Amino acid sequence: QFFANLPTEEIFTTPDRLRADGYVTTTKPVSVLDVKTEEVRLVFKDGKVIDYSAREGKEAMDTFFSIDEGTRRLGEVALVDETSPIAQSNYIFNSILLDENASCHLALGDGYPTALANGALLSTDEQLHEAGCNTSLMHVDFMIGSKDMDIDATTGDGKTFAVMRKGVFVF
Repeated sequence: QFFANLPTEEIFTTPDRLRADGYVTTTKPVSVLDVKTEEVRLVFKDGKVIDYSAREGKEAMDTFFSIDEGTRRLGEVALVDETSPIAQSNYIFNSILLDENASCHLALGDGYPTALANGALLSTDEQLHEAGCNTSLMHVDFMIGSKDMDIDATTGDGKTFAVMRKGVFVF
């Protein structure tokens, strides 16, 4: 079976739940537990959100992070080109299945085992965690992309190459 987002404008993966350091700030509003949030700043250390703030919706973030330990870890990283039709519309649909296709985004919470080698064969939280996949009752996308975003990738042998410049894929 295949369940695609409609439209699908993203390239996504399941990140290692223990390997994120730094911070991001959302560039578009997102509903968290049916509450609008804006300018959510997330600070990561060793894959875990260790600090956060929000211009709007801080109380919803407090509740979100109290749901389970997995809400503080990444479940998805997605790249979306600023030339996507949804991004070009400059419209917030208030539906994550559409809005996530307007911007690069990170999801906090449950990861996608099918994005991992042999991930579909992993069935317990322990097996998923060992493979690097986060587990949670939640999965919420936070848009972080913009027309100013540059993204570089580093290969396993240390080579670096451009992936995005000014929010647009370069390959």
